Amino acid sequence: MKSKKQLGIWMDHSVAHFIGLNDNSTENKTITAQVGEQDEALNSRDETMIQNKEQNELSGFFKRLGDVIINYDEVLLYGPTNAKTELLNQLTADHHFDEVKIEVKTAEKMSDNQQQAFVHQYFNYSK
Repeated sequence: MKSKKQLGIWMDHSVAHFIGLNDNSTENKTITAQVGEQDEALNSRDETMIQNKEQNELSGFFKRLGDVIINYDEVLLYGPTNAKTELLNQLTADHHFDEVKIEVKTAEKMSDNQQQAFVHQYFNYSK
């Protein structure tokens, strides 16, 4: 019987910390967004253009997260902001993710050890 590949992602709009669980091993990875890192020249220009640029950068960030998530069977999105819900909405609109079970939980800022424990407890995972 094939074991399920499980993934926990603590995220906000600027960073995503991955904790992947499969075959009695844990894999950690971090992806950082480049949202809001525009040039100073843009700061003095049209606010709409800045918002559009940030939205495009956020979409790119979510796309990179989706490229990782597609390789898992079960995914837990958790963190303090609504970024996790925004990502869930984007993923559920894409039928490539129909077979991936995705759940969202609210969680505050956590240390690396707290994130590991949270994901292991959620998936009832033991080494």
